[in-house]
Amino acid sequence: MPDLLRAWLAASRDAYARGVSSTAPTSVETVLAPADWQARAAAHERRVRVWTDPQQERAARGKKHPVYDFLFSYYGFRPAWLRQWHPGPGVVLCGEDARAFLRRPEYREATAPDGGFAVVVDPAAFPEKRRDFLGWLDGLLAAMTTRPAFFGCFGLHEWAMVYRQTNDEVRHNAWPLRFPPDEIAKIVESQPVCCTHFDAFRFFTAPARPLNKHQPTRETTSSLEQRGCLHANMDLYKWAFKLAPFTPGELLADCFELARDIREMDMRASPYDIRALGFEPVKIETPEGRAEYERRQREFSARGEPLRARLRAVIAALRA
Repeated sequence: MPDLLRAWLAASRDAYARGVSSTAPTSVETVLAPADWQARAAAHERRVRVWTDPQQERAARGKKHPVYDFLFSYYGFRPAWLRQWHPGPGVVLCGEDARAFLRRPEYREATAPDGGFAVVVDPAAFPEKRRDFLGWLDGLLAAMTTRPAFFGCFGLHEWAMVYRQTNDEVRHNAWPLRFPPDEIAKIVESQPVCCTHFDAFRFFTAPARPLNKHQPTRETTSSLEQRGCLHANMDLYKWAFKLAPFTPGELLADCFELARDIREMDMRASPYDIRALGFEPVKIETPEGRAEYERRQREFSARGEPLRARLRAVIAALRA
């Protein structure tokens, strides 16, 4: 880290503790003129509204979607929050219009290169009580980068979530299953179940849990999470919004887009029949379907690699 930036971070922590605005050393920052950062903010909103507007329209009509609702109900990050653009650490927003960012306590006044008004997000404003989380998350992402990826689960987690259930017990029972319960049970029992992701495993039915090779817990997340897992790559979106508003808007949107693409694949490979919504099934009960699933799984894993690196860069700025 440049000495000047290190000095500013130390000074800004002291200023934050005293309730005083810090001034960023613009020589080591990315400086954006008003037209530049406003263009980025507008582009982010246009990109994200393609996803959020339909969601809000469905919610207003009380209509549920078995694929896309998950991205908002399970993750719990509101569409309005997703639309908000943030520059991320190390970016100076010049101009009086940047004052709007000061509504957030994470932002501080700064001085533009021409001596004018500017705003920066202040890493020292990250809550002290959450700093242990930064170290844990960085360790998790680092382990996922180095741990061998596993591509042999074939999406059986969704099948294990309806294993030996009646139709009334099935979570998305407004939509038909592609097979009757007995055949679903045979498909689950005929293949090894190898789920490593706790937040998927915890939704397994009670009879399905003993069938899994692993018995993940919240405490074993760091030792089991691996980058071949669809849900682990979806959760890059979760980690991105948990770091908001320090996460650059473009990174947050990239993580959401990956999560959305994975969610589509996840449900196409599930036992649900959602062809009426335009989603053709990936038939993991066949060799051809398992091959397609693995191919897509590898693609998602590769797309997640640069996102993990970018998230770790945000964490490094916050921990500095």
